[in-house]
Amino acid sequence: MAGKTQLAGLAPAKINLFLHIIGRRRDGYHVLESLVGFADCGDSLAFEPDRPLTLIVEGPFAGGLASENDNLVLRAARAFSLAFPETVSGQFRLSKNLPVASGIGGGSSDAGTALRLLAQANGIALDAPDLLRIAAGLGADVPVCLDPHPRLMRGIGHELGPKLDFARIPALLVNPMVAVETSTVFAKLGLQAGDRFEYAGPSGQGYSDPIATLAATTRNDLEEAAIRLAPVISLVLEELRARPGCRLARMSGSGATCFALFADAEATAAAREEIANAARGWWVEACTIAVAMSPQEPGKNLP
Repeated sequence: MAGKTQLAGLAPAKINLFLHIIGRRRDGYHVLESLVGFADCGDSLAFEPDRPLTLIVEGPFAGGLASENDNLVLRAARAFSLAFPETVSGQFRLSKNLPVASGIGGGSSDAGTALRLLAQANGIALDAPDLLRIAAGLGADVPVCLDPHPRLMRGIGHELGPKLDFARIPALLVNPMVAVETSTVFAKLGLQAGDRFEYAGPSGQGYSDPIATLAATTRNDLEEAAIRLAPVISLVLEELRARPGCRLARMSGSGATCFALFADAEATAAAREEIANAARGWWVEACTIAVAMSPQEPGKNLP
């Protein structure tokens, strides 16, 4: 087992660079395919071993978790202790910097980071089968957040492709401070069990530039449904696309957070200042996002 000093890690915002809905299974689960990248901003999680299992939540969005009796971090720690009974647990301190229910995997990333810190403290490999099983049991997005690295995910989220080579691209995250429940957005799609999702838009052709490829050949199939529930998302996207240097603007996950990839850091900073100064009360965060640098075709690089 590693030393018992306090450990800490970033629980990065998870960004769905594209999200294609394939259909809905007979058991009701939606089948998807997504290229995931991770931002260099997110929640912060600290772990102090050999203390009673507790969770302290602080930070600008701590209030959004105040009513939770069983936070995903605690659920992850309890599941870890059951699977690895001879290991140490301890106290977690979560700084909640990301909006809650915002489409950027905040809770899933918190859980993945908790498992990662517990594994580090106890000398357990991140690819240990029991650890992967725990992650899958906590939620569809937790496995990809356990070892946050750009990759394709498929199925209900548990089928992960290999880690992909990436570059960090200047980006802006904007949330209009409207919580959008994932289940409600999926329900708005109207797919019945056994249905296939039909996309009527253009498919485009591949490009050597990976960001141009993303813009021309991929999409987020939940965007339209989320906009019907929260029309302000459309305004966010319009604002991002109007900013000089914006190369791609899209909603992440089930919303309401949207991201924009920019040509350079200067364009990102200017866009952040303009949007933040509009005083709408939106959450606006400049960052970089790890974007896979080889053109990604749906269905490729998966098991």
